[in-house]
Amino acid sequence: MSSTTGGPAAAFTKTPGWLDWYPNPSRPRFALPPGAVDAHCHVFGPGAEFPYAPERKYTPCDAGKDRLFALRDHLGVSRNVVVQATCHGADNSAMVDAVRAAGGRARGVATVRPDIADAELRRLDAAGVRGVRFNFLKRLVDSAPKDDLRAIAEKVAPLGWHVVIYFEAADLAELEGFFGSLPTPLVVDHMGRPDVRKPVDGEEFDRFLRFVDRNSGDGGSGGRGVWVKTSCPERLSVSGPPALDGESQAYQDVVPFARRVVREFPDRVLWGSDWPHPNLTGHMPDDGLLVDWIPWIAETAEQQRKLLVDNPMRLYWPEESAG
Repeated sequence: MSSTTGGPAAAFTKTPGWLDWYPNPSRPRFALPPGAVDAHCHVFGPGAEFPYAPERKYTPCDAGKDRLFALRDHLGVSRNVVVQATCHGADNSAMVDAVRAAGGRARGVATVRPDIADAELRRLDAAGVRGVRFNFLKRLVDSAPKDDLRAIAEKVAPLGWHVVIYFEAADLAELEGFFGSLPTPLVVDHMGRPDVRKPVDGEEFDRFLRFVDRNSGDGGSGGRGVWVKTSCPERLSVSGPPALDGESQAYQDVVPFARRVVREFPDRVLWGSDWPHPNLTGHMPDDGLLVDWIPWIAETAEQQRKLLVDNPMRLYWPEESAG
């Protein structure tokens, strides 16, 4: 893939050092249960059709819906939840286009501004959007003004939407009061990004799990509830991917953290691939190995069914999972 893409009006140059998605993922050895949902993935452009936001912090490679759907089918996934990428800002066109093209097999998570009109929210809802994302990573956003974010949460709550929150583990102490005050269910990206060099039973991760437990509610899309994505081991790991001989299991240092979340909150965990893995600098993961990582963290068939099917269906397709 060339570093410059699109026609003269929409040409862009990838951020130097950008890693493109893994081109030939292995076929997973672990067979996903029927109806499995990839509850965290993205689309980038294509830039010629869906230009990247002027205020973006990075310029990615093209990774459009056709590539996403091909990966879905290759891995044995049935459905996707497409999360708005920060490189597109609050223009949700690429994400909505992907959700619509999936023919009911995708839902979306949007980025919106506080002044968004109710009519636009209803349009997004009709297109399949079921949540908004609040990003607190300073390297990805300039600021996250809490008053504006609370105003957004209050606007989307009547639609039954949730708020996806993305933050660093060390920042939870400052943010948890704000999170607990929001009038919507919460979905935590990537287990709150724990520092896996610290103990899994240490104070920092214990604090995160207490936060989840304290704000549990009923876990349903119409109640409060906190859901946790056991995603992105490649982003959290220090030990890294397996050796080239293929005998070592990938991202072993993240397993205890994800396994603990699955054991303690089996009805409120989700899994996602994070394809096409934005802003990774060390390596680009083989998405087949990310699927093979699942039975290490969800050890029983019941845990796997809840993680991959029951929980995401209850959150994103409640009309199909009821009863």
